[in-house]
Amino acid sequence: MIWAFGQDIGIDLGTATTLVYIKGKGVVLREPSVVAIDKNTNKILAVGEEARMMIGRTPGNIVAIRPLRDGVISDYDVTEKMLKYFLNKVLVNRVFNLIKPRLMVCVPSGVTEVERRAVIDAAIQAGARKIYLIEEPIAAAIGAGIDISKACGSMVVDVGGGTTDIAVISLGGIVVSTSIKVAGDKFDEAIVRYMRKKHNIMIGERTAEELKINIGTAYPRVQEVTMDVRGRNLITGLPKTITVTSSEMMEALEEPISAVVETVHTVLERTPPELAADIGDRGIIMTGGGSLIYGLDKLIQKEIGINVIIAEDAVSCVVMGTGKAIDNIEEIEFSYASEAKLRR
Repeated sequence: MIWAFGQDIGIDLGTATTLVYIKGKGVVLREPSVVAIDKNTNKILAVGEEARMMIGRTPGNIVAIRPLRDGVISDYDVTEKMLKYFLNKVLVNRVFNLIKPRLMVCVPSGVTEVERRAVIDAAIQAGARKIYLIEEPIAAAIGAGIDISKACGSMVVDVGGGTTDIAVISLGGIVVSTSIKVAGDKFDEAIVRYMRKKHNIMIGERTAEELKINIGTAYPRVQEVTMDVRGRNLITGLPKTITVTSSEMMEALEEPISAVVETVHTVLERTPPELAADIGDRGIIMTGGGSLIYGLDKLIQKEIGINVIIAEDAVSCVVMGTGKAIDNIEEIEFSYASEAKLRR
């Protein structure tokens, strides 16, 4: 088979971060899903971390674009160029030019057929030979080490950048699932709004993200933590530095965090009794960067009454699961991944 000489690649095409897994090598790339473009020439100036550093700091002719929003492609052309750049970067031995790789890309559980098609088309244009799509909760469960093939209920809460995917999985398939567009980006927006309303200070999304990562809080901390933040005073128009506390962050994040907890509750209400009993015994697994906000697991555990466990290396769970799935693509029955029929 000619494919024996090709490469299998798993991609977590995230709203905030793109991760790439190559069979036999593991995770080889972890870059922000950001592209910097010169509007005058339509030329790409930077991709990934270098482009992220430009957000909010570019002249008029340069724009830093995040081509994915709420877990789906919002700018098809830029997504295609970003994918092509990342693939060329990881396939340094140029096998990519000889035999096109086979890709498995994960998508949120609630995507429409149009959104699926956009992912498939972007991957084809980026140079893929064959595309498989796998739903994020399934990939997250595999990456977290759950044996999804058993007749036993497992619940996964994947809090990403654009979407929070919550699913109950049994016998290799999703029994009940919901995907809401409340995740890392909405947390950042809530922090920006809070700072504007409470302190009359305008901050950028990068500063909001730093606040979220460093002192973001969903459940009262034993010891208060603080962080100095510099923004623009909306009254004077001048730069101003203030000290923000973790208690303020808990107040700022209350609305989006409540939406996540409520959705977990709703999915459990729709879960068949036998599977709900399994989840009660086994607990809820949390994955994704958003799950690392301090106390989010404790809050869900308190509100739902079921033990909550944050997966080891929660940020990489989805891409690791995607990688494990494509590693065993010949051996396993892909009832939970759909193959895209592509032109050669």
